[in-house]
Amino acid sequence: MRFPGALGLGALLIVAATASLPAQEPVFRSSVDLVRMGVTVTGPKAALVGELSRDDFEIFEDGRKQEIRYFATGVPTESAPELHIGLLLDVSRSMADDIAFTRTAAIRFLNTLLDAVDITLVDFDSQVRVARFGQSDFARLVERIRQQKLADYTAMYDAIGVYLDGASEQEGRKVVLLYTDGGDTKSSLRLSDLMDLLKASDVTVYAIGAFSHQSDRMMAEQRLVLQRITEATGGQAYFPRSVQELDKVYAQVVAEIRAQYTIGYESTNVKTDGTWRKVEVRVKAKDLKIRSRQGYFALKR
Repeated sequence: MRFPGALGLGALLIVAATASLPAQEPVFRSSVDLVRMGVTVTGPKAALVGELSRDDFEIFEDGRKQEIRYFATGVPTESAPELHIGLLLDVSRSMADDIAFTRTAAIRFLNTLLDAVDITLVDFDSQVRVARFGQSDFARLVERIRQQKLADYTAMYDAIGVYLDGASEQEGRKVVLLYTDGGDTKSSLRLSDLMDLLKASDVTVYAIGAFSHQSDRMMAEQRLVLQRITEATGGQAYFPRSVQELDKVYAQVVAEIRAQYTIGYESTNVKTDGTWRKVEVRVKAKDLKIRSRQGYFALKR
């Protein structure tokens, strides 16, 4: 399954989650062999730190220090990398009581990111539907969100996999917000395979898990899954106690996006062997903490 890098505005792709997703070899894609990392820095009490410079960072690949060739903050500027937003919305039937509030909160969230080049909406139940919109088509995006219909089952892993496939052709920052109120019940893609795809991507995933109607055991299991998914990309998972807290959580995600740094380097390891490269980003100030993806798969030729 390969989606074109540039969909026609408003184009809709429908993928049945019951159909098998093809096996994909995880590969880091870059037109200039530049390894890009989205980096979030926090200080005391998890406060976001967004005013650092290139000189405040060091980056290591497999223990070897690398030279930082590219540096940008999350603040929109002419030289900032393009921002691509993905919104993945669970529209399974369990959402029936909360879907109206969820739609409104999601629209407000997207309306604060007007510098995004495009927005990819993925709504999923037992099927996965994808539509990509430019900012000039924001009204059509809102209409699409408001017209979603609910159905049984949840193909969350397939939805993420489908998004990653389309996003692999995009250049710049790719930030995803995943909203779900339940665990995966329908995907053909296994979690282990999804984790490989996430590690191979340069997408940052933030997740909102609204599990208040689940049993304690299911809630604990689903929290762990969302934490695994987000931590692999340098993102974060949020677990609001009610849907009424969604606006507050969305505001936190926007703050994370604006505070995120993009750091790039050309690896001193020139082998194109497809191996996993462990990457560690360090900040020189001792009282600050780093959150980023932990590595990438090298190109394989």
